[in-house]
Amino acid sequence: MRFLSRRLVMPNDLNYANALFGGRALEWIDEEAAIYAICQLESNYLVTKHIGEISFESPALSGDVVEFGLETKKVGRTSITVSCLVRNKATKKTICFADDIVFVRVDPETKAPMPHGKTMEELQKQTEQELRRLNMAE
Repeated sequence: MRFLSRRLVMPNDLNYANALFGGRALEWIDEEAAIYAICQLESNYLVTKHIGEISFESPALSGDVVEFGLETKKVGRTSITVSCLVRNKATKKTICFADDIVFVRVDPETKAPMPHGKTMEELQKQTEQELRRLNMAE
């Protein structure tokens, strides 16, 4: 899992207990996972179809920097399934984990599901090439 995106927890992101509001975390997860899927499939025409199990492990507080780790779990004919781990940048403690986030490519006009033409193998090669270009390969 690669952690390439970060956010700063601000006072307006907090709940009554002065911790990151779960709804805000889910909003961020959906957005970050969508951006990841858009980059993987090279298409802006994706919709969120499903978000599976979500578990909250520890709080994030105002001023914390949280980072989002994303990875591709599965690639279907019209869909991509990803996982997202949100953790505290400084402590590396898991804040929450969202599994089985499914995005479907749709036709921009009819909104019907549409094949994206990618395979898991192609996406792995694409990611390796991108990391080399960014000089981030491990």
